[in-house]
Amino acid sequence: MAASCALSAPSSFLAHQPLYQNKPSKRLTPCLPSPRAVALRVEVPRVQPKLSEPFLGFTETAEIWNSRACMIGLIGTFLVELVLNKGILQIIGVEVGKGLDLPL
Repeated sequence: MAASCALSAPSSFLAHQPLYQNKPSKRLTPCLPSPRAVALRVEVPRVQPKLSEPFLGFTETAEIWNSRACMIGLIGTFLVELVLNKGILQIIGVEVGKGLDLPL
């Protein structure tokens, strides 16, 4: 019968090894790492990629986050107007509805 492990050790550069093994007798026994534990190899690229310098901070990631923030703000504005039944300008105290009020 195969035994299952109750807890597992944090895996860093060694292969994942459980801490305790749960046997049918309900006793917890430690699962020791085998002497043949395999270490993970991390390969670093030999040549670093040459990226163009962003123009005044306009990177692709920054533009994605800016557009997400804009969408959230726009939807928030619509929700505030829907709940309060007033426009944003009316909420902040700007008188609206008369146009430019120029004598012609």
